[in-house]
Amino acid sequence: MIQTVDYHTGGEPFRIVTGGVELPRGQTILEARRDAAERLDHVRALLVNEPRGHADMYGCFVVEPEPGADLGVVFFHNAGFSTACGHGTIALVTWALDEGVVAAREPETRVVVDVPSGRLHTVARVDRGKVLSVRFRNVPSFVWAEGLQAAGRTVDVAFGGAFYASCEERVEARELPRLIELGRGIKRDLEAMHEIVHPVEPELRDVYGVIFWQDEGRNTQRNVAVFADGEVDRSPCGSGTSARLALLDGRGLARGEELRHLSIVGCEFRGRVVGDTEVAGRPAVVTEVEGTAFRTGRATFELDPDDPLGTGFLLR
Repeated sequence: MIQTVDYHTGGEPFRIVTGGVELPRGQTILEARRDAAERLDHVRALLVNEPRGHADMYGCFVVEPEPGADLGVVFFHNAGFSTACGHGTIALVTWALDEGVVAAREPETRVVVDVPSGRLHTVARVDRGKVLSVRFRNVPSFVWAEGLQAAGRTVDVAFGGAFYASCEERVEARELPRLIELGRGIKRDLEAMHEIVHPVEPELRDVYGVIFWQDEGRNTQRNVAVFADGEVDRSPCGSGTSARLALLDGRGLARGEELRHLSIVGCEFRGRVVGDTEVAGRPAVVTEVEGTAFRTGRATFELDPDDPLGTGFLLR
């Protein structure tokens, strides 16, 4: 019997495990992520796979943070355990304030969250007990390479908690089958031709997702991120927004100006570059991303030992 609370952020689901399973263990969040992959992958599969989930499900285990933080989290999706998740961070902080895990204060509550890619400082706007939005200051974001060739396209690669390739394409729901296959091809080609790895933490590596984007006017872009195993982000993708900001900084987006980042279903994140930093001598930027999450339900999931489908299946 596994208990969960479900949220969505910008249309993207987020399933938070709240009971019924031993949590991942580790002195650091990366250690907890490794432990989850070794011991709890069957739980991930049970909650993500059909018939309890679907190919585009996302979720997390809430774990002990490192000293100085309020929350720790290990994210999961259809292919395993990710290093970053902006929409999940927004949902997790909203859940923590909704449930009293962290005491809510008005008009703003500060919550420190440890994620696999690092420590995030978040601020929730609260009015009459309701969380209106959450913004998070991400780990340093940087451009890894520009003008690479993959799957017949020219792409840029940037880090925003995970590595994303960016490619200009038409972003429409009817294009999704084509974009899913193109995203898989771009990821496959980039990883075959390049070793894409964080210069400080080698566990942060490879292309997590491909962001297809189109301009929608001044300081406004529409995007869809295809990540993991062909999974489609319904939200504007939080860590992907940070990666886009690293690329857009100095390319027409003035420092401190807000980027309206729209998703394929029309939801919006707001992001901006708020400072400079560096990662192992590489120029990087500090970004903030803001969005809103909504609770969608609670559930208790179980597995009948006689069920021939076991932890389920995925159709894509």
